[in-house]
Amino acid sequence: MNHPVLLWWGNYLLALAAAPLLIGIINKVKAFFAGRKGPRLLQLYSDLFKLLKKGTVYGRTACGIFRIAPAVSLATLFCAGLFLPFGGCASPFAFSGDMLLFLYLLGMGRAMTVLGALDTGSSFEGMGAARECQFSVLAEGVILAVLGVLALASRRMDLSGMLLVSDGGNGFQAGDLALLLALAAFYIVALTECSRVPVDDPETHLELTMIHEVMVLDNSGPDLAFILYGSALKLWMLLTMTVLILPWFSGAWGMPFVILLTLLGAVSVGIMESIMARYRFLKVPQLLNSALGLAVLALALTMIFQQGGK
Repeated sequence: MNHPVLLWWGNYLLALAAAPLLIGIINKVKAFFAGRKGPRLLQLYSDLFKLLKKGTVYGRTACGIFRIAPAVSLATLFCAGLFLPFGGCASPFAFSGDMLLFLYLLGMGRAMTVLGALDTGSSFEGMGAARECQFSVLAEGVILAVLGVLALASRRMDLSGMLLVSDGGNGFQAGDLALLLALAAFYIVALTECSRVPVDDPETHLELTMIHEVMVLDNSGPDLAFILYGSALKLWMLLTMTVLILPWFSGAWGMPFVILLTLLGAVSVGIMESIMARYRFLKVPQLLNSALGLAVLALALTMIFQQGGK
């Protein structure tokens, strides 16, 4: 292996190990705003180890889909992460069009979680699954529009080529406005996909207002550990993608730059959850439609700038 490949693998493994840290940062930020100490920064690591040591309880109505859904969902995240550029290095698995495979893997993980929730036979979990599907359909259009912006800006069809494009630090340029709009749209999608405020509240205990959390009420032991870890890993991946959309990203900064901004992204999520309340369900489609408007505007601006540059 050459040096960039080794660096990429090192950053990929670091992402797998450090993903639960994001949840600790978010909880610490929320505790700071609430004026309390809050849970430990590494609390999720402790929770995961405890859950892995426990047994798993399955309901009488659940069958094979419910049993394999957490493991399959986590496996799809592992595979999707293989196509992201880590540490400023292109993925060794990159190929033209891998962005579509990336989206399909994320969709497959969500589909398995939804099917597992429906397999329990619980009306509450079915309600959460319906809400999850509704919001994911709206978010998918935003993701495709943002990827379209990146594809036009980079003239590449692979995630590594699309996300590692920068202006080399030459200051603000016309095309950077489109990337900033795409970044704002993708940030909203990241909050939606990871079930964070204002779309969902991961700490709610009222079943009627749950979305993602209600789908995993019947999971326990290692299965619940897979789900909690998968949520943290998905948040790390999406925040990393948000960072790489920054028009002034330079591969020369490498690993420290991306990791620092990813951690700051977790801080921003904690601030959002501290100063905002969860939206009503009727408001969430409006939020995602606004994100779609930003993405489409970014796409139009990118096309205009591309035509003007010829």
